[in-house]
Amino acid sequence: MFRSLRMLVLSLFPNLIPLMFTGGLMGFFDIPLKPSTVLVFSIAFGISVDYTIHFLAKYRLELNRHSWDIGKTVSMAIKETGISMTYTSLILFSGFITFTASSFGGNMYMGLLTSITLIVALFTNLILLPCLLRTFGGFMTRKMEKITEKKGRKHKPRYYGVDDIE
Repeated sequence: MFRSLRMLVLSLFPNLIPLMFTGGLMGFFDIPLKPSTVLVFSIAFGISVDYTIHFLAKYRLELNRHSWDIGKTVSMAIKETGISMTYTSLILFSGFITFTASSFGGNMYMGLLTSITLIVALFTNLILLPCLLRTFGGFMTRKMEKITEKKGRKHKPRYYGVDDIE
């Protein structure tokens, strides 16, 4: 899955939409592109990619456990990762929003834009990414399922959690 070009393209959408949203906000409110405001894009993209990797790693783990049922797999991935992603976003939002109290314009804009981008990234990774996986995930998992069947690991989890140890 992580070596799949299709999955790469699919996972880029939830990561690029928050950046486009922030760029649109910057244009709408006439916020100039300066080193301090451009820094927002790299920070937010890095954190958004972390959310996506966290979600897709759980999705990959759950695929075998739920017999390649994408609906159950997506639901379990949201259930398992959604809370931690939300808490992380709220903590980071709280940290970056404190920059808005700065009298230095660069810090103020960076804090405001990063905070907004992180919240948008959370929503795109918890809403858009599961929708994309449910819509296009079947095309991507068929090949993985065939490979797994050839190796004789059908319906057996490759990575074991604490509950799976006998």
